[in-house]
Amino acid sequence: MPKKRVVTGAFGYSGQYIARLLLEQGFIVKTLTGHPNPSSDLSGRIEVAPFNFDHPELLAASLEGVDTLFNTYWVRFAYGDMTHEKAVANSRVLINAAKQAGVRRFVHVSITNPSADSPLPYFRGKAQVERAIIDSGLSYAILRPTVAFGREDILVNNIAWLLRKFPLFAVPGNGEYRLQPIFVEDLAELAVQGGDSDLNFVQDAVGPEIFTFNDLVRRIAQTVGSRAALVHMPPRLAWMLSKVIGLMTGDVTLTEDEVQGLMDGLLVSKAAPTGHTRLSEWMNQNAASLGVKYASELARHYR
Repeated sequence: MPKKRVVTGAFGYSGQYIARLLLEQGFIVKTLTGHPNPSSDLSGRIEVAPFNFDHPELLAASLEGVDTLFNTYWVRFAYGDMTHEKAVANSRVLINAAKQAGVRRFVHVSITNPSADSPLPYFRGKAQVERAIIDSGLSYAILRPTVAFGREDILVNNIAWLLRKFPLFAVPGNGEYRLQPIFVEDLAELAVQGGDSDLNFVQDAVGPEIFTFNDLVRRIAQTVGSRAALVHMPPRLAWMLSKVIGLMTGDVTLTEDEVQGLMDGLLVSKAAPTGHTRLSEWMNQNAASLGVKYASELARHYR
């Protein structure tokens, strides 16, 4: 019998690509999720169970017989009663449950440049979860992606949506800070490869192209045929304008922490690229659909 794999959030963004790749390779796949999606192509093909963070014994029971756990669980920003601190606590419950259930391998999707000393809760929380995994005694692979792009991504798609819809595009600061996106399917391949290994490792998951934010926005504008002008403004003013867009869309389009992390250069790696798909080529291939519809974070994860 094929060994069972669990993917947290298999109906989410990166999780669905990991789950599909595992199915293609003949594994039995189960997901832990807070958002079941009967309309997904994965529905009926994978087992579904709730996270049960508040009931660790049930969570451990749902991991019995599992060889490898692929963890994509996290929160992009604090919303309602969910905070990064609570996400860290939930992650620790999951790690302990995996250990109790006898899971062999823990593959975790983190973020580039996490730091326990970071003033940004997202990056600080990611560092705390990494430390909990390393200290757990479980065999582990930790992947550190930057921004993942693909058909369901939010950042690149929503930049394209704004460029299609408005004559001006607000750029925080000088726009010369850099980012290094990775294709979501490349990230899934790295995760599955990490599950096959017995070596403990931490690896940046980054694509072959590095862009300044100015260059990225200009390339997206060219791809979708937008003539919107880039307007540079103080970061806080750009964030406040994003809140206006958020009111229009019923979403959180951008947070101050995300602006700061981008401007601090936290979404670029010093390591060699581990992904092979070029964002510039992918955008050209998907120009007709890129940014046609707004992608809502709240609709995807909270509603």
